[in-house]
Amino acid sequence: MKAVLAYTVAAAGGAFVLATAAGAAQAPSTRAAPTYPDRSVRVLVGLAPGGGTDSVARIMTQKLADTFGQSFVVDNRPSAGGNVAGELAARAAPDGYTLLTITPTHVINPSLYRSVSYDAIKDFAGVCQIVYAQYYLSVANNVPAASVKELIALAKTRTPRLAYASSGIGSANHLSGELLKSMAGIDMTHVPYKGGAPALAALIAGEIQVSFTSGVIIPHAKAGRVKTIAVTGNKRTPLAPEIPTISEAGVTGYEVVGWYGMAAPAKTPRAVIDKLNSTMVRVLPDLRARYAALGMDLAGSSAAEFDALLLREREKWAKVVKLSGAKVE
Repeated sequence: MKAVLAYTVAAAGGAFVLATAAGAAQAPSTRAAPTYPDRSVRVLVGLAPGGGTDSVARIMTQKLADTFGQSFVVDNRPSAGGNVAGELAARAAPDGYTLLTITPTHVINPSLYRSVSYDAIKDFAGVCQIVYAQYYLSVANNVPAASVKELIALAKTRTPRLAYASSGIGSANHLSGELLKSMAGIDMTHVPYKGGAPALAALIAGEIQVSFTSGVIIPHAKAGRVKTIAVTGNKRTPLAPEIPTISEAGVTGYEVVGWYGMAAPAKTPRAVIDKLNSTMVRVLPDLRARYAALGMDLAGSSAAEFDALLLREREKWAKVVKLSGAKVE
Protein backbone atom coordinates (compact mmCIF):
# COMPACT_ATOMS: atom_id res chain seq x y z
CA MET A 1 0.00 0.00 0.00
CA LYS A 2 2.76 2.44 0.81
CA ALA A 3 4.36 2.16 -2.62
CA VAL A 4 1.03 2.69 -4.34
CA LEU A 5 0.28 5.80 -2.31
CA ALA A 6 3.70 7.27 -3.00
CA TYR A 7 3.20 6.76 -6.70
CA THR A 8 -0.31 8.15 -6.89
CA VAL A 9 0.64 11.55 -5.54
CA ALA A 10 3.55 12.09 -7.91
CA ALA A 11 4.30 15.78 -8.30
CA ALA A 12 1.70 17.81 -10.13
CA GLY A 13 4.54 20.04 -11.24
CA GLY A 14 6.24 17.14 -13.00
CA ALA A 15 2.99 16.12 -14.64
CA PHE A 16 2.55 19.68 -15.86
CA VAL A 17 5.96 19.66 -17.53
CA LEU A 18 4.98 16.55 -19.49
CA ALA A 19 1.68 18.13 -20.42
CA THR A 20 3.45 21.26 -21.59
CA ALA A 21 5.60 19.25 -23.97
CA ALA A 22 2.59 17.38 -25.29
CA GLY A 23 0.51 20.51 -25.70
CA ALA A 24 3.17 22.65 -27.33
CA ALA A 25 2.01 21.71 -30.79
CA GLN A 26 -1.52 22.94 -30.16
CA ALA A 27 -2.07 26.32 -31.75
CA PRO A 28 -4.11 28.76 -29.65
CA SER A 29 -7.33 30.17 -31.02
CA THR A 30 -6.82 33.27 -33.13
CA ARG A 31 -10.29 34.59 -32.36
CA ALA A 32 -10.55 37.59 -30.06
CA ALA A 33 -13.02 38.79 -27.45
CA PRO A 34 -12.54 42.54 -27.97
CA THR A 35 -15.22 43.71 -25.53
CA TYR A 36 -14.42 41.30 -22.71
CA PRO A 37 -14.49 42.20 -19.88
CA ASP A 38 -16.80 45.20 -19.95
CA ARG A 39 -18.05 44.79 -16.37
CA SER A 40 -17.04 43.27 -13.03
CA VAL A 41 -15.86 39.64 -12.94
CA ARG A 42 -16.57 37.45 -9.91
CA VAL A 43 -13.81 35.04 -8.85
CA LEU A 44 -15.09 32.36 -6.48
CA VAL A 45 -12.77 30.88 -3.83
CA GLY A 46 -14.00 27.86 -1.88
CA LEU A 47 -11.88 28.57 1.20
CA ALA A 48 -11.62 31.30 3.81
CA PRO A 49 -9.73 34.59 3.27
CA GLY A 50 -6.06 34.67 4.21
CA GLY A 51 -4.97 31.16 3.20
CA GLY A 52 -2.84 30.04 0.27
CA THR A 53 -5.70 29.59 -2.21
CA ASP A 54 -7.17 32.96 -1.34
CA SER A 55 -3.76 34.61 -1.67
CA VAL A 56 -3.18 33.08 -5.12
CA ALA A 57 -6.55 34.36 -6.27
CA ARG A 58 -6.11 37.88 -4.91
CA ILE A 59 -2.65 38.36 -6.39
CA MET A 60 -3.90 37.35 -9.84
CA THR A 61 -7.23 39.19 -9.65
CA GLN A 62 -5.49 42.42 -8.69
CA LYS A 63 -3.21 42.10 -11.70
CA LEU A 64 -6.11 41.27 -14.03
CA ALA A 65 -8.06 44.27 -12.75
CA ASP A 66 -5.07 46.52 -13.41
CA THR A 67 -4.57 45.00 -16.87
CA PHE A 68 -8.19 45.04 -18.07
CA GLY A 69 -9.36 48.15 -16.22
CA GLN A 70 -12.31 46.23 -14.76
CA SER A 71 -12.97 44.89 -11.26
CA PHE A 72 -12.15 41.24 -10.53
CA VAL A 73 -13.87 40.61 -7.19
CA VAL A 74 -12.89 37.65 -4.98
CA ASP A 75 -15.96 35.95 -3.48
CA ASN A 76 -15.01 33.58 -0.62
CA ARG A 77 -17.43 30.68 -0.01
CA PRO A 78 -15.68 28.54 2.63
CA SER A 79 -18.08 25.64 2.99
CA ALA A 80 -18.33 21.92 2.19
CA GLY A 81 -14.70 21.60 1.14
CA GLY A 82 -15.17 24.02 -1.74
CA ASN A 83 -18.29 22.33 -3.09
CA VAL A 84 -20.47 25.40 -2.51
CA ALA A 85 -18.16 27.55 -4.63
CA GLY A 86 -17.95 24.79 -7.22
CA GLU A 87 -21.72 24.50 -7.47
CA LEU A 88 -22.13 28.27 -7.83
CA ALA A 89 -19.55 28.33 -10.62
CA ALA A 90 -21.02 25.31 -12.40
CA ARG A 91 -24.47 26.93 -12.44
CA ALA A 92 -23.25 30.40 -13.42
CA ALA A 93 -23.80 31.80 -16.88
CA PRO A 94 -20.94 30.64 -19.15
CA ASP A 95 -19.96 34.15 -20.18
CA GLY A 96 -16.60 34.65 -18.47
CA TYR A 97 -17.98 36.81 -15.67
CA THR A 98 -17.78 34.02 -13.09
CA LEU A 99 -14.48 32.22 -12.55
CA LEU A 100 -13.45 29.62 -9.98
CA THR A 101 -10.06 29.34 -8.29
CA ILE A 102 -9.24 25.63 -8.07
CA THR A 103 -6.70 23.36 -6.39
CA PRO A 104 -6.42 19.56 -6.19
CA THR A 105 -9.51 19.68 -3.95
CA HIS A 106 -11.57 20.40 -7.05
CA VAL A 107 -10.84 16.95 -8.49
CA ILE A 108 -10.61 15.20 -5.10
CA ASN A 109 -14.12 16.06 -3.94
CA PRO A 110 -16.03 13.86 -6.42
CA SER A 111 -14.25 10.82 -4.96
CA LEU A 112 -14.54 12.03 -1.39
CA TYR A 113 -18.13 13.25 -1.10
CA ARG A 114 -21.03 10.86 -1.52
CA SER A 115 -23.00 13.50 -3.39
CA VAL A 116 -21.52 16.31 -5.47
CA SER A 117 -23.99 18.26 -7.60
CA TYR A 118 -21.59 18.95 -10.45
CA ASP A 119 -18.97 17.17 -12.54
CA ALA A 120 -15.51 18.55 -11.81
CA ILE A 121 -14.41 17.91 -15.40
CA LYS A 122 -17.48 18.12 -17.65
CA ASP A 123 -18.99 21.21 -16.02
CA PHE A 124 -15.81 23.29 -16.22
CA ALA A 125 -13.32 24.60 -18.72
CA GLY A 126 -9.76 25.06 -17.53
CA VAL A 127 -8.45 28.60 -17.98
CA CYS A 128 -4.88 28.48 -16.68
CA GLN A 129 -2.68 26.73 -14.15
CA ILE A 130 -1.21 29.70 -12.31
CA VAL A 131 1.35 28.23 -9.89
CA TYR A 132 2.43 25.01 -8.25
CA ALA A 133 3.92 24.53 -4.83
CA GLN A 134 5.20 22.19 -2.23
CA TYR A 135 3.53 21.89 1.13
CA TYR A 136 5.39 22.56 4.36
CA LEU A 137 5.25 20.13 7.28
CA SER A 138 5.19 22.26 10.42
CA VAL A 139 4.72 21.64 14.12
CA ALA A 140 3.65 23.95 16.92
CA ASN A 141 6.33 25.32 19.21
CA ASN A 142 4.90 23.34 22.13
CA VAL A 143 5.61 20.04 20.34
CA PRO A 144 8.90 18.43 21.42
CA ALA A 145 10.01 17.53 17.90
CA ALA A 146 12.36 19.40 15.58
CA SER A 147 12.69 16.86 12.75
CA VAL A 148 10.60 14.33 10.85
CA LYS A 149 12.23 11.43 12.71
CA GLU A 150 11.47 13.04 16.07
CA LEU A 151 7.89 13.73 15.01
CA ILE A 152 7.38 10.12 13.93
CA ALA A 153 8.86 8.82 17.18
CA LEU A 154 6.60 11.14 19.17
CA ALA A 155 3.52 10.12 17.18
CA LYS A 156 4.20 6.45 17.98
CA THR A 157 4.29 7.02 21.74
CA ARG A 158 2.17 10.08 22.55
CA THR A 159 -1.17 9.81 24.31
CA PRO A 160 -3.45 11.42 23.32
CA ARG A 161 -2.54 11.20 19.67
CA LEU A 162 -1.04 14.14 17.84
CA ALA A 163 -3.63 16.16 15.91
CA TYR A 164 -2.95 17.62 12.48
CA ALA A 165 -4.86 20.47 10.87
CA SER A 166 -5.99 20.87 7.27
CA SER A 167 -8.03 23.34 5.26
CA GLY A 168 -10.85 20.78 5.01
CA ILE A 169 -11.67 17.10 4.63
CA GLY A 170 -10.25 15.79 1.39
CA SER A 171 -8.02 18.80 0.83
CA ALA A 172 -4.53 18.15 -0.48
CA ASN A 173 -3.01 18.92 2.91
CA HIS A 174 -5.44 16.48 4.55
CA LEU A 175 -4.37 13.72 2.17
CA SER A 176 -0.72 14.73 2.63
CA GLY A 177 -1.21 13.81 6.28
CA GLU A 178 -2.92 10.55 5.39
CA LEU A 179 -0.01 9.65 3.14
CA LEU A 180 2.51 10.37 5.91
CA LYS A 181 0.51 8.25 8.35
CA SER A 182 0.48 5.33 5.92
CA MET A 183 4.12 5.50 4.86
CA ALA A 184 5.55 6.21 8.34
CA GLY A 185 3.34 3.72 10.15
CA ILE A 186 1.91 6.28 12.57
CA ASP A 187 -1.51 7.54 13.53
CA MET A 188 -2.64 11.13 14.02
CA THR A 189 -6.06 12.71 14.45
CA HIS A 190 -7.22 14.84 11.53
CA VAL A 191 -8.85 18.18 12.45
CA PRO A 192 -10.37 19.98 9.43
CA TYR A 193 -10.79 23.76 9.37
CA LYS A 194 -12.67 26.02 6.96
CA GLY A 195 -9.56 27.10 5.12
CA GLY A 196 -5.82 27.46 5.45
CA ALA A 197 -5.90 30.67 7.50
CA PRO A 198 -7.82 29.30 10.51
CA ALA A 199 -5.77 26.10 10.40
CA LEU A 200 -2.57 28.17 10.45
CA ALA A 201 -3.87 30.29 13.33
CA ALA A 202 -4.59 27.15 15.35
CA LEU A 203 -1.08 25.84 14.70
CA ILE A 204 0.59 29.11 15.73
CA ALA A 205 -1.57 29.22 18.88
CA GLY A 206 -0.53 25.67 19.78
CA GLU A 207 -4.12 24.45 19.67
CA ILE A 208 -3.10 21.86 17.06
CA GLN A 209 0.23 20.08 16.89
CA VAL A 210 0.92 19.45 13.19
CA SER A 211 -0.09 20.87 9.84
CA PHE A 212 0.76 20.73 6.14
CA THR A 213 0.56 24.30 4.93
CA SER A 214 1.26 26.40 1.88
CA GLY A 215 4.25 28.73 1.72
CA VAL A 216 2.40 31.31 3.82
CA ILE A 217 4.06 29.50 6.73
CA ILE A 218 7.57 30.71 5.79
CA PRO A 219 7.52 34.15 7.48
CA HIS A 220 5.98 32.61 10.59
CA ALA A 221 8.69 29.96 10.70
CA LYS A 222 11.42 32.55 10.23
CA ALA A 223 9.89 34.62 13.05
CA GLY A 224 9.97 31.59 15.33
CA ARG A 225 6.19 31.23 15.69
CA VAL A 226 6.23 27.62 14.43
CA LYS A 227 8.78 24.97 13.52
CA THR A 228 8.78 24.01 9.83
CA ILE A 229 10.62 20.69 9.65
CA ALA A 230 10.21 19.44 6.07
CA VAL A 231 8.79 20.04 2.60
CA THR A 232 6.68 17.55 0.67
CA GLY A 233 8.30 17.61 -2.78
CA ASN A 234 11.10 15.45 -4.12
CA LYS A 235 13.65 18.24 -3.79
CA ARG A 236 14.29 21.16 -1.48
CA THR A 237 12.85 24.54 -2.29
CA PRO A 238 15.23 27.42 -3.06
CA LEU A 239 12.98 29.59 -0.91
CA ALA A 240 14.11 27.69 2.19
CA PRO A 241 17.00 25.42 1.17
CA GLU A 242 17.80 24.54 4.77
CA ILE A 243 14.52 22.60 5.12
CA PRO A 244 14.85 18.93 4.10
CA THR A 245 12.27 16.96 2.15
CA ILE A 246 10.18 14.39 4.01
CA SER A 247 11.72 11.73 1.80
CA GLU A 248 15.32 12.60 2.65
CA ALA A 249 14.36 13.03 6.31
CA GLY A 250 13.45 9.37 6.57
CA VAL A 251 10.17 8.59 4.76
CA THR A 252 11.70 7.49 1.49
CA GLY A 253 9.55 8.04 -1.59
CA TYR A 254 7.15 10.51 -0.03
CA GLU A 255 6.18 13.23 -2.52
CA VAL A 256 3.25 15.64 -2.86
CA VAL A 257 3.12 18.85 -4.89
CA GLY A 258 0.03 21.03 -5.17
CA TRP A 259 -1.22 23.35 -7.89
CA TYR A 260 -3.50 26.37 -8.20
CA GLY A 261 -5.39 27.65 -11.20
CA MET A 262 -8.61 29.11 -12.54
CA ALA A 263 -11.52 27.52 -14.35
CA ALA A 264 -14.72 28.81 -15.94
CA PRO A 265 -18.14 27.22 -16.42
CA ALA A 266 -18.31 24.80 -19.33
CA LYS A 267 -19.40 26.35 -22.63
CA THR A 268 -17.73 29.65 -21.80
CA PRO A 269 -16.80 31.07 -25.23
CA ARG A 270 -13.37 29.91 -26.36
CA ALA A 271 -12.46 33.47 -27.29
CA VAL A 272 -13.02 34.56 -23.67
CA ILE A 273 -10.99 31.68 -22.26
CA ASP A 274 -8.17 32.35 -24.73
CA LYS A 275 -8.14 36.03 -23.80
CA LEU A 276 -8.01 35.25 -20.08
CA ASN A 277 -5.35 32.61 -20.58
CA SER A 278 -3.06 34.72 -22.76
CA THR A 279 -3.36 37.60 -20.31
CA MET A 280 -2.56 35.45 -17.27
CA VAL A 281 0.42 33.87 -18.97
CA ARG A 282 1.70 37.29 -20.01
CA VAL A 283 1.42 38.88 -16.56
CA LEU A 284 2.70 35.93 -14.52
CA PRO A 285 6.39 36.95 -14.73
CA ASP A 286 5.44 40.26 -13.09
CA LEU A 287 4.04 38.30 -10.16
CA ARG A 288 7.01 35.97 -9.65
CA ALA A 289 8.26 37.65 -6.47
CA ARG A 290 4.82 37.80 -4.88
CA TYR A 291 4.13 34.13 -5.51
CA ALA A 292 7.65 33.19 -4.45
CA ALA A 293 6.93 34.85 -1.10
CA LEU A 294 4.17 32.25 -0.72
CA GLY A 295 6.54 29.42 -1.60
CA MET A 296 5.10 28.97 -5.08
CA ASP A 297 6.61 28.59 -8.55
CA LEU A 298 5.04 29.91 -11.76
CA ALA A 299 3.24 27.50 -14.09
CA GLY A 300 1.47 29.38 -16.88
CA SER A 301 -0.13 26.54 -18.83
CA SER A 302 -2.39 26.79 -21.84
CA ALA A 303 -6.07 26.10 -21.24
CA ALA A 304 -5.78 22.72 -22.98
CA GLU A 305 -2.79 21.73 -20.85
CA PHE A 306 -4.65 22.63 -17.70
CA ASP A 307 -7.65 20.53 -18.78
CA ALA A 308 -5.31 17.58 -19.32
CA LEU A 309 -3.76 18.08 -15.87
CA LEU A 310 -7.21 18.04 -14.25
CA LEU A 311 -7.98 14.68 -15.86
CA ARG A 312 -4.71 13.13 -14.66
CA GLU A 313 -5.07 14.55 -11.17
CA ARG A 314 -8.61 13.23 -10.81
CA GLU A 315 -7.38 9.70 -11.44
CA LYS A 316 -4.40 9.99 -9.07
CA TRP A 317 -6.30 11.46 -6.15
CA ALA A 318 -9.22 9.04 -6.53
CA LYS A 319 -6.79 6.23 -5.70
CA VAL A 320 -5.47 8.08 -2.66
CA VAL A 321 -8.97 8.77 -1.34
CA LYS A 322 -9.93 5.13 -1.75
CA LEU A 323 -6.83 3.90 0.08
CA SER A 324 -7.31 6.45 2.87
CA GLY A 325 -10.89 5.36 3.45
CA ALA A 326 -11.98 9.00 3.72
CA LYS A 327 -15.63 9.71 2.92
CA VAL A 328 -17.92 12.66 3.56
CA GLU A 329 -21.72 12.53 3.57
